Amino acid sequence: LSSQIYPIHLPRETRTRRALLICNIEFEHLSKRNGAEADVEGMKKLLDWLGYMVESHLNLTSQGMASVMKDFAAREEHCTSDSTFLVFMSHGVRAGLCGTKSRGGTTDILSLDTIYETFNNKNCHMLLGKPKVLIIQACRGGKIGSVLISDSKDTAVSTPAAADCITAGLEDDAIFEVHLESDFATLHSSTPDTVSWRHPVKGSLFIKNLIEQFRNHACNSDLQEIFRKIQYSFGKFPRQLPSQERSTMLRKFYLFPGQ
Repeated sequence: LSSQIYPIHLPRETRTRRALLICNIEFEHLSKRNGAEADVEGMKKLLDWLGYMVESHLNLTSQGMASVMKDFAAREEHCTSDSTFLVFMSHGVRAGLCGTKSRGGTTDILSLDTIYETFNNKNCHMLLGKPKVLIIQACRGGKIGSVLISDSKDTAVSTPAAADCITAGLEDDAIFEVHLESDFATLHSSTPDTVSWRHPVKGSLFIKNLIEQFRNHACNSDLQEIFRKIQYSFGKFPRQLPSQERSTMLRKFYLFPGQ
């Protein structure tokens, strides 16, 4: 059973957990994200409590975000760490996160693929086999996440695509193969194409609920169970539902704060 749990090798005093937080609040062409300061403050406190040193950046272009991520991925502290948190908060569109020069749509957008590529096993060796927790607070389109349901029976038929599995069976003594992308756990603040809600003073509903669930359950629940609890906390708010996507976690990750 222990082989299905991510190891935490080092005692808290010697491990160097690092977290990256990028938050865009003020934009050249888009509205200011009032209340986002509360999200930054809340997330910094949470990550500190979980044992992470937080590197935070405000108001970056997509190029600036990509550059900061690349530098963070190269930090040697990841060698003596067991995991990382990557937190992004901004305006967003379906394709990704808005930089400060964005006009929405397609200008100054950080693609989600860029995040995964920067921290995948090819480009970030020091986090190989270690959980990379990605938290994204951003709209993903302009639609409201709720729908009015009638009692009529509407059956949808879906046909699962056949998965082609090809194994070459080649061996090489010099190298060993690993997955290109693994050990990511991603939680978006909403489902694709929908908006995320933010209070102009108290901050985002998603970040507020996320902090509450981590505080209450990080000591006894694994990460993806905490994610589920965050999603469940939106049960009575049908306009928004956080979404777990592109998860490649191979084991359970327990944060064990204070251990």
